[in-house]
Amino acid sequence: MIVYYHPRFQKSYRHLDQKTKNQSEIKIAIFKKNPFDSRLATHHLHGKLKNQLSFSVNARYRILFEFLDKKQDEIVFLDIGTHDLYK
Repeated sequence: MIVYYHPRFQKSYRHLDQKTKNQSEIKIAIFKKNPFDSRLATHHLHGKLKNQLSFSVNARYRILFEFLDKKQDEIVFLDIGTHDLYK
């Protein structure tokens, strides 16, 4: 799987505390093996974000992403943050 990081994701990631960064790295490793692993709670979004998906880092943080191809082997992480991402 090829993963790209949007500049918005990179900026948001830099502002996270170290504990959340560590948790996100663990979840990203799981994601790379299986994007729909049940530990991630991956789900499609609706409305203005209908082409995007997200998965849980912890109870508070989510990673917003999008598949770039139909085979789902190229993705871009768009942002990381709380539920405010969906606004």
